[in-house]
Amino acid sequence: MLLKDKKALIFGVVNDRSIAYGIARQFKEHGARLAFSYAADPIERRLAPISEELNGEFMFKCDVTSDQEIATGADLVREKWGNVDILVHSIAYANRDDLKGRFIDTSREGYKVALDVSSYSLVALCRAFEPLFSPGSSVLTLSYYGAGKVVANYNAMGVAKAALEACVRYLSVDLGENGIRINAISAGPVKTMAASGISGFKTILGRIEEKAPLHRNITIDDVGKCALYLASDLSTGTTGDVVFVDSGYNIMGV
Repeated sequence: MLLKDKKALIFGVVNDRSIAYGIARQFKEHGARLAFSYAADPIERRLAPISEELNGEFMFKCDVTSDQEIATGADLVREKWGNVDILVHSIAYANRDDLKGRFIDTSREGYKVALDVSSYSLVALCRAFEPLFSPGSSVLTLSYYGAGKVVANYNAMGVAKAALEACVRYLSVDLGENGIRINAISAGPVKTMAASGISGFKTILGRIEEKAPLHRNITIDDVGKCALYLASDLSTGTTGDVVFVDSGYNIMGV
């Protein structure tokens, strides 16, 4: 088992279609101990049976736009576990109005919300949990092709994901001083709750099937297996990187 008795903290499971669920399931199959965070009370009701299914040891509420809630969460994890070996950041949000039409029409408030929730939250979590990370710990986050290329209607989220990938690079230097790795997985489009807010999402799925070398869309298990590699000792020399899991779509030209 690649993660036997490793303590993995998962942020971002909303339901059993979440990419974070696919990651958590792979971690469980390889012996990891799991704990889950949720952003709001309605999500707790959906997360509870998933945590039970995956033998989660505890859950806690954490609004990642609040430094106080993050600090409280870190204190709870310290009390429950003492340390953390793996942290998964699978969190993103933008107002629905900022995921359609012209990017130039993005509101100032919408821009700030997208960057705060989708990018800065990674920095805030790493800062709060850094004292808890064991030597050789691994931090993972989720990005998308739209961070580096223009994807219709992705708009504010594309900019937020670009910032997220830059955060991974800069955080890798800070965390690397203590032997902690951090990487991003750029996952292809998956039918998740978050994706439902993007206009024209079905068109994107069809384009992947047509153009990608593997001619199929990815699954949450595809992402979970990559996360397993990045969380385990198989990837001890990899940090600050963005790994694509998109059936090869990102390599294609015209």
